[in-house]
Amino acid sequence: MASRRFFPPLRTLITTRSVTYMPRPGDGTPRPVTLIPGDGIGPLVTDAVEQVMEAMHAPVYFEKYEVHGDMKRVPQQVLDSIRKNKVCLKGGLKTPVGGGVNSLNVQLRKELDLYASLVNCFNLPGLPTRHENVDIVVVRENTEGEYSGLEHEVVPGVVESLKVITKFCSERIAKYAFEYAYLNNRKKVTAVHKANIMKLADGLFLESCREVATKYPSIKYNEIIVDNCCMQLVSKPEQFDVMVTPNLYGNLVANTAAGIAGGTGVMPGGNVGAEHAVFEQGASAGNVGKEKIMGQKKANPVALLLSSAMMLRHLQFPSFADRLESAVKRVISEGKYRTKDLGGDSTTQEVVDAVIANLD
Repeated sequence: MASRRFFPPLRTLITTRSVTYMPRPGDGTPRPVTLIPGDGIGPLVTDAVEQVMEAMHAPVYFEKYEVHGDMKRVPQQVLDSIRKNKVCLKGGLKTPVGGGVNSLNVQLRKELDLYASLVNCFNLPGLPTRHENVDIVVVRENTEGEYSGLEHEVVPGVVESLKVITKFCSERIAKYAFEYAYLNNRKKVTAVHKANIMKLADGLFLESCREVATKYPSIKYNEIIVDNCCMQLVSKPEQFDVMVTPNLYGNLVANTAAGIAGGTGVMPGGNVGAEHAVFEQGASAGNVGKEKIMGQKKANPVALLLSSAMMLRHLQFPSFADRLESAVKRVISEGKYRTKDLGGDSTTQEVVDAVIANLD
């Protein structure tokens, strides 16, 4: 009887390759990136990014500037550097509560017209959370709303704060959200609002979203009131895909979604406009960590490492971004090196060393 020949399954014959990417001549030239270490844990986590970039031989180099949240304004040379380089990576800048000092985070967004904030909140393999299958992108309008800074005291004991919503800004953030969904094979965009109470302001935001939605028939569009949205997020977050919001609601929704998916220490994000982009920790950009964490040097660098991967993709260095993301996810999945917020006791440097060791 003739022996049977063994044929391996087809999938074992197919070698896995990265997506084909044909750069233009000169695309490998190292790119300058403005770096703002910031306050608190900022210098620790930005140093982590610098180490990993050097280990990967990534085609970027940093122009570092000292900026702190207690300054009255972002120094002009920093703004000039970002305008020249088009891209910035920053640690947290502490925002004083009360008093007359404006948030430098908000100043940066307004000066550079970084009108879209994007935070990606997703489950990381190996990191236990209350909910599975969470993969939410929060697209937040970044330049107006309650953050317009228009406040004054009418008479002693009475303060008026103005919320500004314009059709121009509402339309462009809606277009960005739908364009993001279209380019990233996302299926649904949800507009978050409070138009049942703020009928004119949030009504204009919704009207703009509805107009833009008609131009993207392949993407499902729905709306949700912000208070119901928060309840739905903590009970059934997997129902959400891309969420588009006015300024204040986006801050609340992004932080809630980040907490659900694993915490602010692992969620990447960035702020982008027509000309410039600033990448930072996705949620709680004004949270610069506790002094105890700084003293022990146990800040979690994962959020900024993943944000820097977003930055590399933005700069059209996709293979470097993939390598960095894969290494970070491998370290999280293995579970040996985790900072306290993820249930471990590792230092920032131990996590960085583990990421570098896992680079392909």
